[in-house]
Amino acid sequence: MPLTKYHQIYLVLREQLDEGRFALGLPSELALTQQFGVGRVTVRRALELLAEDGLIVREAGRGTRPATRKELGARQSNELTLGHPSTKLTGLLKNIVSVSRGTTVKVLDWRVIQASDSLALTLQVAPGSKIRKAARRRSTQEGPVSHITTYCPESIVKGIVQRDLIQKPILQLLEESGIELGRAMQTVSARQADAQVAQELEVAVGTALLSVRRLVFDAADRPVLLLHGLYRPDRYEYQMELSQVGGIDARIVAKEIRA
Repeated sequence: MPLTKYHQIYLVLREQLDEGRFALGLPSELALTQQFGVGRVTVRRALELLAEDGLIVREAGRGTRPATRKELGARQSNELTLGHPSTKLTGLLKNIVSVSRGTTVKVLDWRVIQASDSLALTLQVAPGSKIRKAARRRSTQEGPVSHITTYCPESIVKGIVQRDLIQKPILQLLEESGIELGRAMQTVSARQADAQVAQELEVAVGTALLSVRRLVFDAADRPVLLLHGLYRPDRYEYQMELSQVGGIDARIVAKEIRA
């Protein structure tokens, strides 16, 4: 199914919110309709999705603004109360690094951005702090597998340069720079490919992808990395073994899955 117009606009605005583009408020509905070349109903639906996610606040007579740090914090507290899986990285890190070595990397983005309220809250830094954003595509011999976007506080990746991302996984680079990794909070869901991701992964716009959000902490329990990963399900698996006593053995498998 092709990605709907309102969902495409939602994805674009969500990324711009993460990057702190709308500190003074979002453009009006009319301005957004002109910018995206769509009707007001389409723009309104995209804004409704952002509001449902708690990323924006729509106020009658005052326009639309990004959610404040306090509002975002309340939402994240509710999510934590509901419970997201928390995984120790010891065994999983080794597996991620091992799988990554069998892939080639294309660096799509490597730049410093200012932390929006949302990013600042997640990474526990001050709003406006320097954040290093990286976007990469990983491929195997069969073709593209994943589109990965990561965010790290600039202060902990100063020694890492763009060419390092081609040679090693970012978790390994963090360890080599002196970061002692601890736990990770991870959410696995599904998402449709937007135009940019579809082009990089060589799939049709709207294709269902495996979506992974991973927040990695160091040994002192400080967030050091936020990862958003989109994976082709025909070339990627996430396997997990659950024991009766509650232990979890997670394993990543990057390969072509044949019927």
